[in-house]
Parts: sequence; C-alpha cells; structure tokens
Amino acid sequence: MTKAELRKKHKALRAGLSIDDIDEASISIANSLIKLPIWEYSFYHIFLAIEEQKEVNTDYILSILSGKDKNVLISKSDFEKGTMTHFLLTDSTKIKKNAYNIPEPLDGIEISNDKIDVVFIPLLAFDKQGNRVGYGKGFYDRFLADCKPDTIKIGLSFFEAENEITDVFDSDIGLDFCVTPERDYTF
Repeated sequence: MTKAELRKKHKALRAGLSIDDIDEASISIANSLIKLPIWEYSFYHIFLAIEEQKEVNTDYILSILSGKDKNVLISKSDFEKGTMTHFLLTDSTKIKKNAYNIPEPLDGIEISNDKIDVVFIPLLAFDKQGNRVGYGKGFYDRFLADCKPDTIKIGLSFFEAENEITDVFDSDIGLDFCVTPERDYTF
C-alpha cells in the first residue's frame, strides 16, 4: 500500500480505539520496551502524545526512563522550517500544546542531535522492512538524518506491521525496532 492509503487506513483504525484501549496498549508497549537492549545509553528522545490523534501514551515510558535515571529529551516544532529543537525534560519544564495540539516545552536546556542515543518515534504505520509512515510533514526524517548514524530508532505502534510500503523514498529513515502491544520487531 502507499503511504497515503496507509495514513487513511491507520487513522480510521485509531479512531476506533477507546481511551481504555489506548491505555492498555500503551502499558503493553512500555512493558515490552523494558526487554529491548537499549538501556545502557544516556540520552533518550521521546514524543509527548497528541491525545486528539490517539497516539501511544508515552507517560509509562517516561516513568521507566525516570526510574532508570536517564536524560529525557522532548521537542519543539518549527512549522515554518519543518524542524525540531530538542530540550532536556526536567521537573521545572513547562509544557504547553501548540496550535496542532502537540505538547511542547516552552523553553529549557537545548540539546544537540549528536548527543541523542535513542529516539522513540510516533508513527501511523510501518512495514516488515522497518519503513514507517507518519503524518507526512517529514519532521522525523529531517531530525533523524541529523542524528548520529548509530542512534537507535524505535517506532511505537498500536497495530502490527503492514507487508510493504510501496512508495518509500531514499530520504526516508527506517526503524531499528518497532514495538506493538503484541510483539517487538527488529530490523
């Protein structure tokens, strides 16, 4: 299927999820992440869920990161440039939803992409080769292209892998892992 077809399909699938479904699936995803070989690093980038888009609730992953005393980074998006700036999440970080309902830090300690070891990636769909489909703005492709080559990229999905995304571009950055409520994928 094409990215456009998969966006449509997976937005409809997400629309059918209840708050309880999202919560239960998000806990399963967080519990599965504990088993991955990713916990020896220092800097972990995570997204804060857009509730209106029924994204994976990352609060449970944040609890794991906090319990493991990791440096957690969250982003602020610049929609004019199509880029993200990353800030250290601390107890004093003030977060506010932007015009697209994305929870973002108002300010903080900026951290460069070359420090980031692990990135948890929101997505709508992914395939068995580790390709992913997001919302189509390219924010994560630009961000990941600017990270270290060995940065670990982990997709989080409520749904299992599609067979193939047929319109993958050279500039698309694939995943190393994807975690669903049912299983973990390694690419």
